[in-house]
Amino acid sequence: MDAVLLTERSGSILTVKINKPEVRNTLSDPELIDSLVTLCEMANNDSGIKAIVLTGVGSAFSAGGDIKKMRDGTGSSAGYPHEVRDNYRRGIQRIPLAFRSLEVPIIAAINGPAIGAGLDLACMCDVRIAADVAVFAESFVKLGLVPGDGGAWLLQRIIGLPRATLLSLTGDTINAATALEWGLVSYVVPGGQLLEAATEIAERIAKNPSPALRMTKRLLQEAQQQDLSSLLDLSASFQALAHQTEDHKEALEAFLDKRPPVFKDR
Repeated sequence: MDAVLLTERSGSILTVKINKPEVRNTLSDPELIDSLVTLCEMANNDSGIKAIVLTGVGSAFSAGGDIKKMRDGTGSSAGYPHEVRDNYRRGIQRIPLAFRSLEVPIIAAINGPAIGAGLDLACMCDVRIAADVAVFAESFVKLGLVPGDGGAWLLQRIIGLPRATLLSLTGDTINAATALEWGLVSYVVPGGQLLEAATEIAERIAKNPSPALRMTKRLLQEAQQQDLSSLLDLSASFQALAHQTEDHKEALEAFLDKRPPVFKDR
């Protein structure tokens, strides 16, 4: 059986491909959920990984849930209501929690449709870049469902409440150009250039020292829910740690010597 995630490491950059093209990379498979959670845990424990690029194999980034399983009452929709609730909590909801705990910057290279939970997966990433053929929909309502994997929390923090409300209540699909205009993605490129463009962003990130990258990402996450006073306190603590790193001292010396810094990620 082929792996549900294909990984390739190049230096400090890890490229990850969701490998379920026969079902358009739906996120219902327990093995895929486990693999995504394990990926986050592995990356957190490997200080040599500075950036991750996440994309899909085939024509879709991720089509979200498996509609056939929903129809058949299998998978996460199986059982009585209390059982379905537990299915979600023990299944797909582990993905947003794992991504929330991921310390490494992650870039979504959206190669095709990102629908329902697939859009929410893209929103779990720190940076999003789309192929010009990509489309996006928060389409749960069209199936008589609600965003069950955190989409109601994630989407509005990226494109704002009014637009997130519009997408969530209509289930409408938007194209890559609209996604760019709304700030859902940072760049739109031709499909054949997507991985190259995403990797270039990853390389720009990976030029910086790992401790500063991970702490900066944490501050950005905490800023979404903390008040200013609390965030300033955490920022001061992180800055105290950053000032003591070898990489900070190297950056200062390199600046004064007018040369590129050589970071050791410590």
